[in-house]
Amino acid sequence: MDQCVPSAMIVADERVSTVRRRPPGHEGDSSFCPLREGGAMPPTILHMAPPVSDTERPVPRWAMRLAHALPLLLLPSCLWRLPFALHFEMGQIQGPGMPSYWVSIPYVLGLSVFSELTALLAIGLVRGWGEVAPAWLPFIGGKRVRRLAAVVPAVVGGLILTLLFTGVPIGDGRELMLYGIIETVEYASGAWQALATVCIAPTALWGPIVVALAVAYHRRRAAGRMGVPA
Repeated sequence: MDQCVPSAMIVADERVSTVRRRPPGHEGDSSFCPLREGGAMPPTILHMAPPVSDTERPVPRWAMRLAHALPLLLLPSCLWRLPFALHFEMGQIQGPGMPSYWVSIPYVLGLSVFSELTALLAIGLVRGWGEVAPAWLPFIGGKRVRRLAAVVPAVVGGLILTLLFTGVPIGDGRELMLYGIIETVEYASGAWQALATVCIAPTALWGPIVVALAVAYHRRRAAGRMGVPA
């Protein structure tokens, strides 16, 4: 069985004396194995969590992936919503009374942009700029972000999003939401309804993901404050 070269072991014979040391960042890492016998690099079988050097403590892999996936999860619904700005109803059967263009265009565009910006803001829960404010921000730039100043808005916002977007279809054109039963929108055909379902369904995860990220952020920052080893 191949053996890793221990840190700082001196390999000496009659002709050569070589010191092999661990590169910076791998001190104390017993899993580091620079070379196999014959000079070949060892194959990577298990991939470790991506390194994050700008947070005080390591971010769990699941939190990192969820935070960066959130904007992509919301993108289909944002794109699906855009035609409504020009009064194209995407197969929905609605009564008359669409607002004028000067209302529908800024409303729909603003809602889509706001949704993506909110999703991007959640990435701060797994990055360093969520712990120390970026230097370019006025008044608070370079200052440490208080833990509750990030956790409380994220949890409250996540609960509101869950209340608004998370529901369970119960048949007969109705859907069970946290605040009650609502009538769902009818579509001109099954194809239009399927398209809407595929695009809109991921928004049901928006709120729960934000809450989960906020809880992980709180636990990570609290553990760092108490000096709990990683």
